[in-house]
Amino acid sequence: MASSELNIDDLIRHRSLLMVGGKGGVGKTTSAAAIACRAADAGRKVLLVSTDPAHSLGDAFASPIGNHIRCMAPNLFALELDPDEEVDRYLENVSTQMRRFAGPDQFKELEKQLRLSRQSPGAQEAALLERISRIIDETSNDYDLVIFDTAPTGHTLRLLSLPEIMAAWTSGLLKHNHKAQQLGKVLDHLSPGKDLDSPLQDPVEHANRDLDPRSRQIADTLLARQRLFHRARRVLSDADKTAFIFVMTPEKLPILETGRAVDSLNDSGIPVAGIIINRVLPTKVDGAFFAARVMTQQRHLDEIKDRFHALAMLSIPLQEDDVQGLDAIRDFSRLLG
Repeated sequence: MASSELNIDDLIRHRSLLMVGGKGGVGKTTSAAAIACRAADAGRKVLLVSTDPAHSLGDAFASPIGNHIRCMAPNLFALELDPDEEVDRYLENVSTQMRRFAGPDQFKELEKQLRLSRQSPGAQEAALLERISRIIDETSNDYDLVIFDTAPTGHTLRLLSLPEIMAAWTSGLLKHNHKAQQLGKVLDHLSPGKDLDSPLQDPVEHANRDLDPRSRQIADTLLARQRLFHRARRVLSDADKTAFIFVMTPEKLPILETGRAVDSLNDSGIPVAGIIINRVLPTKVDGAFFAARVMTQQRHLDEIKDRFHALAMLSIPLQEDDVQGLDAIRDFSRLLG
């Protein structure tokens, strides 16, 4: 069965969240920037967010962006999430919350543990995932379209699993504490599948009323984070609001990685809209070397069409020069449809 043409303009018009992912070096950031430019030129107010610590989005625009929203062009705003800044903000929030629960003699040790946590494995990702969730949750009224230039599915898949991980973590934390039994009754209601945004959470509200003030604050904090992750997951899983676009080149390793990523997202219920096949060589070339490359590329293109036949596709030819700067990105965007 032949694949359909990927209609970028349709996604721009009818989605509020686009996730652009792919293996490093395939033109993912350039494609995300071009989609954002195309949407902004069409009159949509766009926020383009990069989670790449290398700050390649600023490199693509040939202009610094940083960890604060910056206007790049009419209707087009950009943000580069800085993992170190996100960790500092995340741990400061934790410290502020824990000050309410820890006594003076405990707080010095708590501050020491938080300093150590800054360097712990996973600290950056935890902070980034919470910031991503907040951007998804809080920007819908400010922007028509949010586009993430994201790591190849990793953040997305872990974001989907956070509600379950958090429920398991809180349960494990509390089951050894005999003083936290009543709090545990509240946190039991953080299990997957519950509508945590419903105002009619009678078991939670009833159990919460029976808690002492400190335990109630802990429960409220955990419930708020759990609801945040649930809302983010609900948006990510909504095919009417969200689409994931993969960018790849017609080469073996991107095919393999994209295949695994598409399978993972499909298993997780994330809507995959299609694939942009970037840097496609022209079929008419001079010289034996380039002729051989074109033959190899055609084998890969045939494999892509066979492997991803259920997905819409869009091919972009190899450009003569690097795509850098707003004008070059805007020119590239015209190749999207």
